[in-house]
Amino acid sequence: MIGAIAGDIIGSVYERHPIKSTDFPLFQPGCRFTDDTVLTVAVAESILTGADLAEKFIEYYRRYPHAGYGGTFRKWAQSKDHRPYSSWGNGSAMRVSPVGFAYNRLDEVLDRARDTAAITHNHDEGIKGAQATAAAVFLARTGKGKSDIRDYVESRFGYDLSAPLAEIRRSYTFDVSCQGSVPQSMVAFLESTDYETAVRNAISLGGDADTMACIAGAIAQAFYGGVPKPIRDEALARLDQHLRDVTSRFCDRFRCC
Repeated sequence: MIGAIAGDIIGSVYERHPIKSTDFPLFQPGCRFTDDTVLTVAVAESILTGADLAEKFIEYYRRYPHAGYGGTFRKWAQSKDHRPYSSWGNGSAMRVSPVGFAYNRLDEVLDRARDTAAITHNHDEGIKGAQATAAAVFLARTGKGKSDIRDYVESRFGYDLSAPLAEIRRSYTFDVSCQGSVPQSMVAFLESTDYETAVRNAISLGGDADTMACIAGAIAQAFYGGVPKPIRDEALARLDQHLRDVTSRFCDRFRCC
C-alpha cells in the first residue's frame, strides 16, 4: 500500500494545477499526504485489528480533518447518520489497495472491496471502481501479466482499457468519478515500465492527479514487487508517526513493502 501512499503524495501538488507531461520533480516542497492516504491507512488498520471500518473512517476524519476530503464525505463523517450516500466517486478506489494485498483469494478480495466501498460509495459504479482496483492489485501481486490484468478488468467490470495513454492525455480533463478515472489510471499502469513511470503516467493525464497516481501506484507496487527505496523513504518521511506506524505494521504483516 506504500505505492498508493507515495502516488498520493507525489500527485498532491498537481490536483489543482494539472500538467500534461511526465517530466516533473517527483517530490516538491508542497507535496503532502491527502485524504487518499488517510483513508487507505484507515482501511489497513481495520484489516489489521478487525475494527469496524465506518468507525475507523470517522476516527481518522477527526484525527486529520484538513486532509482534503470531498464535501459529501465530510458531511457524512460529521453527521450522526452514517448511512451510505450512493457515491460513484473515485474515493472508493483510492482507499481500497490494502484489500488487494491482504487477502489470498480473488473472490474474497472482491467481497472485501465491496464492503469498503459500500460504507459510503454504494452506487454500482463506486463499488465497481473499488473492486476493479483491488482485483488489479491482487492479480498483479500474484504474478499475472499485464495482458491478464487488462483482460480480467475489461471482461469483469466492462472498463475499456484499449485507448493508448497518449490518446487519453490529449482530451482528458479532471474527473472524480470512478468510471471516468479508474480505467485511465489502469492504462497509466499498463503502459508503465516501473513504479515511477506508472505514477508519472497517471499524473501526466492532467486529471485528479493524487487519486489517479494513488490507484496506478498501488497496482504498480504489486506488479513490480515494491516501491524503489528512495521513493518509499521520502513518502514515509512525509507521514506523521501514526500513519507511518500503521503503514509499517501492515507492510510487515502482509509483506508488501
